[in-house]
Amino acid sequence: MRIVLRARPLFALALILGVSFGIAQPAAAQSTSSFQGTILDPQGAPVAGTRITIVSTGNGIESKATTDVNGDFLFPTLTAGKYKVTIEKTGFKTLVVSAFTIDVDTRASQVYTLSVGGVTETVEITETAPAIDSSTMTVGAVIDQKTVQEIPLNGRHFVDLGLLVPGTVTPPANGFLTAPLRGQGSFGLNTAGNREDTVNFMINGINLNDPAQNQITFQPSINTVSEFKASNSTFSAEYGHTSGTIANIATRSGSNEIHGELFDYLRNNALDARNFFNVAHDTAGNSLPQSPLKRNNFGAALGGPIKRDKAFFFASYERLDVTDFAEVNALVPVATNPSFLLPKPSGPSSPGSSSSSAGCRRRAPIRCRKTSSSA
Repeated sequence: MRIVLRARPLFALALILGVSFGIAQPAAAQSTSSFQGTILDPQGAPVAGTRITIVSTGNGIESKATTDVNGDFLFPTLTAGKYKVTIEKTGFKTLVVSAFTIDVDTRASQVYTLSVGGVTETVEITETAPAIDSSTMTVGAVIDQKTVQEIPLNGRHFVDLGLLVPGTVTPPANGFLTAPLRGQGSFGLNTAGNREDTVNFMINGINLNDPAQNQITFQPSINTVSEFKASNSTFSAEYGHTSGTIANIATRSGSNEIHGELFDYLRNNALDARNFFNVAHDTAGNSLPQSPLKRNNFGAALGGPIKRDKAFFFASYERLDVTDFAEVNALVPVATNPSFLLPKPSGPSSPGSSSSSAGCRRRAPIRCRKTSSSA
């Protein structure tokens, strides 16, 4: 039995290009975060009119804000990533935070205290405590880019990373949306006591759910995922549609430098042992060959600038080719084993039929070839 599954690589590549192309101005449908804070003087009083500049270290996008009379500032739409923050005010030393990380779908908040001095003097902070989201009651967890890109994943499906979120359990293999299908991995998460069909998957702010069964319709390649956040409960009113978890995915983007990668994950007979049913010898002692297996999961990714500090691109291609044989053990009726009796025919004898007692014996495994190809 030969099973062939094929996808359309050009369509998959075009879809990845469509969701991964970015420009300097944030789009309304992106999964953006916000950054707010307060600027104080050494006595703890708010400093109005302070200039705050935040620059992405990856693509050079710059945003500016000024504190109000209460010393507060707000950047309402920032993409997830690493930033450099510069705080300037006449009569105070310039404060520079060289490494500030903002996670996806986060309301980051910080309080900074300025030191008295000349504006030409600089105080640089190279390490900061993780930003605290003190403006919402959302309960959830962020799977950051380092975890997404470096943790080993059998099958390379980002949904499997949901098991790292507190409150998530391993979904049953026979669940409504958790059974692996066509090499695409699980289609849902079981987290915070919610069913897998109550999860709302979003990629860059765009709904990914099937309106009929509320399952994820497209699993992006793990190479295109920057990070994602799973919000279990008490999330903002901007999210509706479902009562369960909100899985917000942010894709990778190009930067001012060109970066790329090639990969191929290989499994074959030389690396894999026989399974339990693929025996080495038959009942007569004759050697049996190992069932063939060829599995290649390969692809590439490339990102860089179209116009420096203005427009960027990121493209990814991934393909899975599998050729293997499934061992099937069957019982066939024979006349030598009376333990399993077959009914006697009531009509006249016909070719291939027998009126004697019959049983069953185990015959050699039947090999079924299965070939799949997806991108």
